[in-house]
Amino acid sequence: MCECETGPVPVDVHTEVEIQRPRVEVAAFAADPNNATAWYKNIRSVAWETPPPLTVGSRLRFRARFLGRTLEYTYEVLDLEPGRLFVMASADGPFAMETTYTWDDAAPNATRMGLRNRGEPSGFASVSAPVMSLAMRTANQADLRRLKALLER
Repeated sequence: MCECETGPVPVDVHTEVEIQRPRVEVAAFAADPNNATAWYKNIRSVAWETPPPLTVGSRLRFRARFLGRTLEYTYEVLDLEPGRLFVMASADGPFAMETTYTWDDAAPNATRMGLRNRGEPSGFASVSAPVMSLAMRTANQADLRRLKALLER
């Protein structure tokens, strides 16, 4: 998948956490855009571009701070299986990115949540894809720890 010599190096970051709460509760909280600023450190605001509830085709405008820059982008929901899978991709923004959440039963009343970000940086961002991947992995791990702490209170 690496196009090191001919083009951008894809960003593909996958992180997981186990949360001691039932899968349905974890998924409902994490997939609710209104909760994003509570557990994502870098997300400053979320605005609905389409009316709730969240469905395939819903569009959400995010404002975030990442690598010292303020970013604004719109995500469109591509796939939604409540309690199992949530996929959204950038409809506009600084570069193409897809975010996937997965939830699986880990033990009685526990959930394994996966968070994957993948995309194709363009322009200057393509040169810094390895740095971006590392920063994104670090941020995602911290965000999942924050989500875990919030839900395990």
